Amino acid sequence: MSSGFKGDNKNISLEALVAHVPDGASLALGGSFLHRGPFSFVRELIRQKKNNLEIIKQSPGYDIDILCRAGVVKKVRAGIVAMEGNFGLAPSYRRAIESKAVQLEEHACATLTAGLRASAYGVPFQPCGGLQGSDIPGINGWKSIEDPYDSGGSVWVIPAITPDIAIIHANQVDRHGNVRVFGTSHWDRIMSRSAKTVLVTAEKLVEDHIFTDQPEMTLIPYFMVQAYSIVPKGAWPGSCWPEYEIDYPAVEMYMQSTDPDVLDKHLTSAPENLGVAHV
Repeated sequence: MSSGFKGDNKNISLEALVAHVPDGASLALGGSFLHRGPFSFVRELIRQKKNNLEIIKQSPGYDIDILCRAGVVKKVRAGIVAMEGNFGLAPSYRRAIESKAVQLEEHACATLTAGLRASAYGVPFQPCGGLQGSDIPGINGWKSIEDPYDSGGSVWVIPAITPDIAIIHANQVDRHGNVRVFGTSHWDRIMSRSAKTVLVTAEKLVEDHIFTDQPEMTLIPYFMVQAYSIVPKGAWPGSCWPEYEIDYPAVEMYMQSTDPDVLDKHLTSAPENLGVAHV
């Protein structure tokens, strides 16, 4: 997938960033549960009425729930899906799967990671332990192979998973597109290596020396990033440590099922819809 961007001209608006996603694309979403997900990007997918999307994520929650609520998802490849301990399961996602409005390829977090690793490493499959006794390999038609080193055992192998686009929310990015994340990066690194292209939203645009002074802190190098957008509070209503914590009242309001206009109200109240300027 060609980038369409030249040199350092990668800093674009959120609207332009999301416009690059075609209908029917497979998207790997960074972060975990309510932590540092690319939630502003996800909401803009809904505003732009994208459809037939495939969502790939080891531990989604709010992101997959709101996308299912808006009816823009065709298929999900996911491990555990939940809104975390305070809020329980993801109800809109559950309804979409149970009604068969959305196709599910159910994974353990480890098997989805194995499939992404296979793609990143350029091999057709990746071994994965710990699946003995599980129904998941049979449900997905996965194969097992005998140990070629004659241990007498066998191992399940997960086929490569190659997302069209990985969407990562970061703490910092420089003008070239180098990406830094504070705290755990969850599975963002392997997503960025397995996808055909990478789009980034970030809290802050920083000077080049921030990266050159500590190059070991770079999670994704500039040459892998197609484009980025500066979106303060881009992980709202989730957290982005150390910038801000989860906005629990906002999540509680989103979870209301009795108000038919709750989705529109939630989209309207999001920070990126309240005049947060593109930098």
